[in-house]
Amino acid sequence: MTKYKISEIGEVVGGGTPSTKYKEYYSTNKDISWITPKDLSGYTKMYISNGERYITSKGLNNSSAKMLPKDTILISSRAPIGYVAIAQKELATNQGFKSIIPDKTKILPEFLYFTMITKKSELENIATGSTFKEVSGKVMKNFEIDVPTIEKQKKIIDKLIPIVRKIELNNEINTNLSMQVHVLFQKLISSSKLKKINISELYDIKYGKTLPKSKLSTSGIKVYGANGLIGYTEQESVINKPTVTITSRGSGSGFVSYIDEKNIFLTNNLLYLIDKKNVGLSFTYELLKSCKPQQFVTGSAQPQLTIKNLSQLNINIPDDKKIMDKFIKDTISFEKIIQKNKEENVNLFNLKEILLNKYFNLLN
Repeated sequence: MTKYKISEIGEVVGGGTPSTKYKEYYSTNKDISWITPKDLSGYTKMYISNGERYITSKGLNNSSAKMLPKDTILISSRAPIGYVAIAQKELATNQGFKSIIPDKTKILPEFLYFTMITKKSELENIATGSTFKEVSGKVMKNFEIDVPTIEKQKKIIDKLIPIVRKIELNNEINTNLSMQVHVLFQKLISSSKLKKINISELYDIKYGKTLPKSKLSTSGIKVYGANGLIGYTEQESVINKPTVTITSRGSGSGFVSYIDEKNIFLTNNLLYLIDKKNVGLSFTYELLKSCKPQQFVTGSAQPQLTIKNLSQLNINIPDDKKIMDKFIKDTISFEKIIQKNKEENVNLFNLKEILLNKYFNLLN
């Protein structure tokens, strides 16, 4: 085992942003992939090939952005610190990264990736700055990590990569199935005779409950908040059957999601729906998304969506309940697969965390 500075096992490279004053610096033809920290927010894959925006060669040459080779480890160095991905192809980043081009004779890209995702808190602790914290190029170059032999690195990677790939595959399957459900819903709505009713005719709308941080734990029932699963609690469940939720506070107010699980705790950052007419989870989810609850969000400094405001929502549904019943029948198998994959991913994620702690704590 050898301890190396990052500069000894790779080249640290920053990024840049072409001036937005010049349209010719940016491309709609997917010229050069240009990654920002925002592109990695919520990004769950190991590799990344493109973000939301692209730049041109002229934009690249007239900025501090640089072309990074395939297998470069992208590490966000500010706002926020510690997002990590591997470049799947040549690409560039903005200045929010301190990326590492690994010396493959000393360290494998995948091993460096796994190493750096375990170093998030350490990077945050050594970041400097008064306005916002940032890991400088100098700090990144001097950051030390433990590097075993290439043979040992391969053994560790061979344990972790199958888990990561299975998680990604399950996510891809779920995305595909969700798209199919969406297409079926759009077809249903466009081909049916519709009637307008108030949301309260189909659903009871309720608030989640307040949960002090002291009541969060590592065991018990699952706790969901505005950002999804946030932990576990020994408190009594808020709802004992699957439901559709709507974020009620913060910048994500109006965001619709569904939780196909029983006995869960929902925080007071969420509204949840109780299906009074048995219209089904998939139908409810698609229906609420299409209605855009964001239109009822109030407040700019502290956005919120109240039950009173959401109760104003009138929705269009098929006049014939048999049509809705057919949609439920057609999509229930999709829901079961999606939920099975979600549950498997929770277990796989936990296994990955156990292995990361095992291997990389041993290295430290």
